[in-house]
Parts: sequence; C-alpha cells; structure tokens
Amino acid sequence: MKKFRECSRIFGEDGLTLKLFLKRTAPFSILWTLTNYLYLLALKKLTATDVSALFCCNKAFVFLLSWIVLKDRFMGVRIVAAIMAITGIVMMAYADNFHADSIIGVAFAVGSASTSALYKVLFKMFLGSANFGEAAHFVSTLGFFNLIFISFTPVILYFTKVEHWSSFAALPWGCLCGMAGLWLAFNILVNVGVVLTYPILISIGTVLSVPGNAAVDLLKQEVIFNVVRLAATIIICIGFLLMLLPEEWDEITLRFINSLKEKKSEEHVDDVTDSSVHLRSRSRANGTVSIPLA
Repeated sequence: MKKFRECSRIFGEDGLTLKLFLKRTAPFSILWTLTNYLYLLALKKLTATDVSALFCCNKAFVFLLSWIVLKDRFMGVRIVAAIMAITGIVMMAYADNFHADSIIGVAFAVGSASTSALYKVLFKMFLGSANFGEAAHFVSTLGFFNLIFISFTPVILYFTKVEHWSSFAALPWGCLCGMAGLWLAFNILVNVGVVLTYPILISIGTVLSVPGNAAVDLLKQEVIFNVVRLAATIIICIGFLLMLLPEEWDEITLRFINSLKEKKSEEHVDDVTDSSVHLRSRSRANGTVSIPLA
C-alpha cells in the first residue's frame, strides 16, 4: 500500500481521486481508442505493410508537436525527417493513382499516427518522466477507465447502425482471442521495455514491423510492391530512423571524427618513430655514424 500511494502521486499530491481519475484518464483513453480504431479502419482499406509504414510517421508528428507545445530543441535533421514522412505519405496515396479507397486508408493511418503522437506529447506534458511503478499504475488505471466507459462504444455504434454485428457463432473467436493476446503482449512489452531497456530499442522494433509485414504480405500474395509504394515505404522508414538520432548527434559525430583523426596521427607518429629507429640500427650495423647538425 505504501508503494501504491507513492505511485499514485503521478496523478497529483493528493493521490488518485475521482476528479483526477476522470480528468487525467479520459483524454488519454479517448486518444488511445481513436488510435486503435483508426488503425483497424486503415487495415480494411490498405495492406498491413502500408499501414505499419504510415504509422511510423507518428515519430515525426511527435517531434512537431513537442517543438510547438513543449518547446523542445529545434533540430534540422528532424525537420528533414518530418518532410520525408510527409513525402512518403503523399507517395503512398499516389501509389494507387489516388484511388478513393487508398486515400481514405491513408487518411485513417495518418489519423491513427496523429492521435498516437498527441497521446505521447500529452503524457510527457502532464505526467513527465514516469518510473516503472508509476507507468504500470497509470496504464492499469487507464484500462479500468476503458472497461467502465469505452466498453459502451461498440454498443452505441451498433444501435446507431454505424457498425453491424454478425451472429456470435459466426465471429472468428480464435482470431479475436489471438489478436487480443498479442495486443496485450505488445502493450506490456512496450511500456515495460521503455523503462527496463533503452527507448531506441523499442523504436527500432517498431520500424522492423514494416519488413515483417511486407514478408507476410508477399507470402500471402496480397500485395504487389510497385516502385512508388516501395520508395514511399523506404523514405518513411529512413525518416523514422533519422528521428532516433540524439539531440547531440552532431557533437557526437564531430568527436568521433576527431578521435579517428587523432588515432591516425598517433599511428603515423609511431610508424615514423619505428622507421627512424630501424634506420639507425642499420647505420650502426654498417659502421656509419650520423653527426647531428648544429
């Protein structure tokens, strides 16, 4: 209970109250639901490879929002990465000659990436850098909020005839349970992995989903990768990797280059010294004496 009260301070000095429960979890719950819902809608219009590649743009959106809202440091390389992400989005829509379904699917995927980016920026703004216990407490509280309030969303969509349910016997329960289990494992690994390991490893794991989905799509023969689609995917992935560069990447690069130059100069001096010693030993062996000049 002592540890629970300590972790509850992430919601405020008074701990978790009903007012803070609604105030802090409602925005995150809505954004998280929109992220997943738009992602699933995008999968109905596009292949898994295209959706996962477009979702990688959320790093660029996080940078732009952090720069505007959180006043983070301006980095030219990340602006270039954001431009590459936007270019990849346009090229992905152009890959199908701006077909209606393609444009709608791209819009859903970009919307999912945008809400995910807004979720992360708001988390940083309101909660700061949470430790392992605080992150677990917040995610558990968010899940409890979803169970109470968001569970009514499918019922509302059904009665408003936005979505249609088939009979429960016809539902693919195996696929649904498998997806739920994998989704749970994904969220646990991401939230725990960021705390226990380096965040860059989690980000690299995200971009690796693109070639993984591409391999599955090729094996299932669901997609034919034309030049434009392949180029758009590569551009978005490169932009994603540029976003992973640390803020001091230029200073680190200069230090690395200078260290290499110093190492080469030291090796050159050692080579010159060894060669001069070798010449002196040969001169002495031949009976010659070198007279230094004044």
